[in-house]
Amino acid sequence: MRILVAEDDSRLLTQLDTLMQQHGYSVDLADNGEHALFQLKEYSYDLAIIDIGLPKLDGFDVIRQARQHDVKCPVLILTARDRWQEKVEGLDAGADDYLTKPFHNEELLARVKALIRRASGQANPVIQFGPLSLDTVSEELLLHESRLDLTAYEYKVMEYLMLNPQKVVSKTELTEHIYDQDFDLDSNVIEVFIGRLRRKIDPDGTLKPIETLRGRGYRINRQL
Repeated sequence: MRILVAEDDSRLLTQLDTLMQQHGYSVDLADNGEHALFQLKEYSYDLAIIDIGLPKLDGFDVIRQARQHDVKCPVLILTARDRWQEKVEGLDAGADDYLTKPFHNEELLARVKALIRRASGQANPVIQFGPLSLDTVSEELLLHESRLDLTAYEYKVMEYLMLNPQKVVSKTELTEHIYDQDFDLDSNVIEVFIGRLRRKIDPDGTLKPIETLRGRGYRINRQL
């Protein structure tokens, strides 16, 4: 999952970058509102974490203008202000949730996961397709209730497909949402991950968990 973090406190920005990467997210950073808005308009994100007190363009205006440009990703606002009016203003601007500084990392991570799930129409932290279930809290994929041994990137690919079951997901989109921006988009690594996932989930070829739509991309098999 790809996340934008916009925060002008350099120490907190670094901490958030490290925290998100440690939990498997691909992270882009912005230290002012103008840069954050540019990133939101130019790239596709699964979630944005935006500090209200950004320089050049405050967080409220970043969110308002992003929504005006049809940016649909969920937004979690960070605020050092404890006044309820400012929290309401953030939600009215188009944010989906807020967190007051200082905060516990566990709460931030839980809110991030919940917002990403809800944006995909999944309120339940466990996503089920037939005998497959993906636990977004423990970050495990189970087949017939038995845990499959996946690498971090194999899990990321499966999570993205299962959170977007209505979409045909291109190789480029998968790459952009699980890797940093400087990754080689022409690499065949996505095909390698898909092949490994198929062998681990469906070694005898009967379940067919991931569909390939030639020239378009991949989709989770909703008929499992």
